[in-house]
Parts: sequence; structure tokens; C-alpha cells
Amino acid sequence: MEFNQTPTACPKCGSQELGRGKQNGYAVMSPVSKVRFGSAVEYLLCTDCGYIIESYVKNPEKFKGTL
Repeated sequence: MEFNQTPTACPKCGSQELGRGKQNGYAVMSPVSKVRFGSAVEYLLCTDCGYIIESYVKNPEKFKGTL
């Protein structure tokens, strides 16, 4: 999956002040059916109202074959 368009404004408040953040450590996303390390979750968020616009795992290949 390719992300061709990065949002330029918050759909909730309309602000154009966006930022990126990530969760890692104990908050990683882990495959359900495999015993292996997971992946950090990254976010695109509004820095004015805190709305999370996008979220995705940094290493999606770690989840292949889990369905």
C-alpha cells in the first residue's frame, strides 16, 4: 500500500499544524498468531487539537502470514 497524499490539514479542526509521532517499547503492535517482536506504530496528528489523522505500523512485513 502506497501513501500518495499526505494530508495538509486536520479534518476535525482545520488546522494546518500537523506532526508525526510514534509508539514503541511496550506499546508496539505485535502479530496475534506469531511469537516475534512487533513494530512501532507511527501517527500523523494535529498539533492543535490532538486528533490522530493516520496511524500505521512501521514494519508491516512482520505481519505477513498472520491471517
